[in-house]
Amino acid sequence: MITLCTKRKCDFMKKIVYTRVGGPDSIEIIDGELGIPDKEQVKVRVYRAGINFADLMMRQGLYGSNPDFPFTPGYEVSGIITEIGENVDNLKIGERVIAMTGFGGYSEEVIVDSNRIIPIPSSVSFDQAAAIPVTYGTAYHMLVHLGRIKPGDSVLIHHAAGGVGTAAAQICKSFGASLIIGTASKSKKEFVESLGMHFVDRDKEDFVEVCKNLTNGKGVHQAIDPVAGKHLMRSYKSLRNGGKLHCFGASSAVPKEKKSILAALKMLINTPSFNPMKMMNSNKAIFGVHMGRMDDEEIFKNHLFELGILLEKGEIEPIIDSVWRFEEVSQAQKHMHNRKNKGKILLDFSPK
Repeated sequence: MITLCTKRKCDFMKKIVYTRVGGPDSIEIIDGELGIPDKEQVKVRVYRAGINFADLMMRQGLYGSNPDFPFTPGYEVSGIITEIGENVDNLKIGERVIAMTGFGGYSEEVIVDSNRIIPIPSSVSFDQAAAIPVTYGTAYHMLVHLGRIKPGDSVLIHHAAGGVGTAAAQICKSFGASLIIGTASKSKKEFVESLGMHFVDRDKEDFVEVCKNLTNGKGVHQAIDPVAGKHLMRSYKSLRNGGKLHCFGASSAVPKEKKSILAALKMLINTPSFNPMKMMNSNKAIFGVHMGRMDDEEIFKNHLFELGILLEKGEIEPIIDSVWRFEEVSQAQKHMHNRKNKGKILLDFSPK
């Protein structure tokens, strides 16, 4: 929530705006007006903002939970507190923090409720901090909170070289998974294997067959699928009796930079309907995960706290693909559209 200026002159800052549904050419950078923090809010000078695939889907009008156009995207930022509301007593000016913005994070400054702010230790960089909330938070929620991963488990990870994929691989290793199978394009084979995964060429290999072969015909304990469409049923088939499938995206609906109605319709038509009776017979479970629509914020804050412990112990370490100045946001999103990233993509909003 942004508060209108009533007590003093507003601050002005640069922010990125999605002006309309479209490709990267629909993105503009404008001078925005920022209010003053309310009693329970803080103002943060942004240094890094995370780019997520959901941002691309929003721009194409395919996400279903974004504000009306025009709007500023951005779920997560890291930066420094520059102002606090009069009722905020657990934070201080100058403190380095993560801010969970929901929307509006693609901006030089943000105002957010104080309960959506998490301090970061000096040992954690702004890059690491901005890379953790969405990718690691999503992976942790699926594998640990919902999936109850335990030593010896086997896990299938799609888009294994992306932000959530690399985070999931590290979390699997931290919790003692014995087999991690990662699908990606052939060009990312060496990178995926360097993270301790068994690589599967998504274009040439049948990942269902690979999962069965590597588990003596049983299938994997968990699978995470950001693709959707007919791909989802194949992930379901890769599970063993009692396995768990996590659906957290629909990348098959966004094959290119510009919106494709045909691809979106194809994804919807091919998305399977699961019969509860058949699911009972196989004891399989399916979870739909959308962290942006999670009502219980305490669950997510606990995830970040637990991830912070893993980070301090060296059991996870965010992999940063690239950092782009915010003026290059269109190129940064094209980089993700073209599936070139290996890890997290960030925008740099730090003062020059």
